[in-house]
Amino acid sequence: MDLIKARIWAIAIIMGTLHGCATEPAPYTESKLGEAVRTARVQQTVDLDASKNKDPVAGMDGPAAQTSIKRYQQSFEAPPPSFTIINVGTTGTK
Repeated sequence: MDLIKARIWAIAIIMGTLHGCATEPAPYTESKLGEAVRTARVQQTVDLDASKNKDPVAGMDGPAAQTSIKRYQQSFEAPPPSFTIINVGTTGTK
């Protein structure tokens, strides 16, 4: 008798587990999947037609931009120079 009850419980648990894995998600949930990301991207875009604008951006010319890029890359080659810290309000004694 106990063996039959154990088998029935085991079958019920297995069927419940498989049923939970086999059900399809709600169509409404899937249709809204990714909507938050799309909404945030559109809200953060300043000009939606920016890709259609063929007018070049006004700003730095080529040599000035190249120099700034070179300086930026050189800033990683050597650490910045150290400086002394002035301790104001200390006596210097222990």
